[in-house]
Amino acid sequence: MNTISKPPFSALIANPIFLSALISLFIAQLVKAIIVLLKVRSRKELEEEIKETLIIFLWRTGGMPSSHAAVAVAITTSIAIEEGFSNLFILAFFITLIVIRDALGVRRSSGLQAKTLNRLGQELASRLGIAYSALKEVHGHTWPEVIAGAMLGLGIAICMAHIIA
Repeated sequence: MNTISKPPFSALIANPIFLSALISLFIAQLVKAIIVLLKVRSRKELEEEIKETLIIFLWRTGGMPSSHAAVAVAITTSIAIEEGFSNLFILAFFITLIVIRDALGVRRSSGLQAKTLNRLGQELASRLGIAYSALKEVHGHTWPEVIAGAMLGLGIAICMAHIIA
């Protein structure tokens, strides 16, 4: 019987590509949550935002820096450092371009459209006295948010390569 051995979990934790992606995601979401808390102006707002911080840290999209760009660039950079300009690097590079394009274009446009439709729907609902169910507003990214995320991912990948090497 031919059995395939599975690599131990410790191999994953020691993998610079995995670590770069994980740390980039963690730091980007942490910075995003901190920025939201720093923008709070009143104590009441602070109490409300603290409740939201866990959600922001774990899941919220949009905002500074882009965790999408951070993770994608960290993976691509780590692959380039580990394997050179291999076929895997080429795949990661183009997926990174798609992720960044999606974060900037499609998701941002969808969010802006939903915001406008919600505003119009609520105005119409209040004028006509009817109910309106708001659309989910997806948060995309701006260029500065994507660039900051990409720089974060690049820096973390380079640091991880030096730490693990």
